[in-house]
Amino acid sequence: MKIRYALVGALLASAAFVGGAASAANLIAVITPSHDNPFFKAEADGAEAKAKELGYDVISLVHDDDANKQAELIDTAIARQAKAIVLDNAGADATVAAVKKAKDAGIPSFLIDREINASGVAVAQIVSNNYQGAQLGAQEFVKLMAEKGNFVELVGKESDTNAGIRSKGYHDVIDEYPNLKIVARQSANWSQPEAYSKMESILQANPGIKGVISGNDTMAMGAEAALVAAGRKDVIVVGFDGSNDVRDSIIKGEIKATVLQPAYREAQLAVEQADAFIKTKAAPKTEKQLMDCVLINGANAAKLETFALKP
Repeated sequence: MKIRYALVGALLASAAFVGGAASAANLIAVITPSHDNPFFKAEADGAEAKAKELGYDVISLVHDDDANKQAELIDTAIARQAKAIVLDNAGADATVAAVKKAKDAGIPSFLIDREINASGVAVAQIVSNNYQGAQLGAQEFVKLMAEKGNFVELVGKESDTNAGIRSKGYHDVIDEYPNLKIVARQSANWSQPEAYSKMESILQANPGIKGVISGNDTMAMGAEAALVAAGRKDVIVVGFDGSNDVRDSIIKGEIKATVLQPAYREAQLAVEQADAFIKTKAAPKTEKQLMDCVLINGANAAKLETFALKP
């Protein structure tokens, strides 16, 4: 299996490498989960655009939330003597050793979106303020639910720190309302098909539900599709991410709200900090940096484009 991952990493790196071997000394590696999720594609696009603007070549790699594959891709970045790694990681614990390996090889890492359970290993950890964002989403959910009714929570990947932080943010608001009752809480692993399947089963067991609050937009889309298929357009669905798909759903009056986390800007900021570190060895003042989220609903959805609000 490791040989296969190494081969995949090498092939991806070769295919994505811009400018040829002679430019390897000016290379930034961008490693994210699958680009099938528009959030992660926005990260990769933002990082790549900023890196090229600053004069770097880029390899853009995908670890598919597999820590072993991620380790092989970081090995690829080390082998190519990348100047820096921009990483949305594959596990808060599982990633620490790989990032430390890069550091020991003289390659600094700049993490986006997800923290790791270690400090001083990466140069920067730039993440959305998931707790603040979840509270925004929960407050809107409570309002939409008129402070009462049975609801369901769809949770993200259990190994992802963000899943727990968002869930806590939701519950710290919702649990203050005694007439809001959670009847099911299940992980759909950030997956739209899995959320569809879980929602079908939950709906059969709990036909009286009034709302669904989801740990990300992808799961919210899966839940909404299952509810529509069951003829339950009355159920309130709230997501988290700020994707164009959910924007369009909000505009059509389907999903009611989401929370924008600035994926594109986070990735660009990581590259800017990497550039400063490469040129001056100056690390940011704070390793862990939070970027606030923004509530998206019918009032401002039309201004949302690729995880950023237009003026």
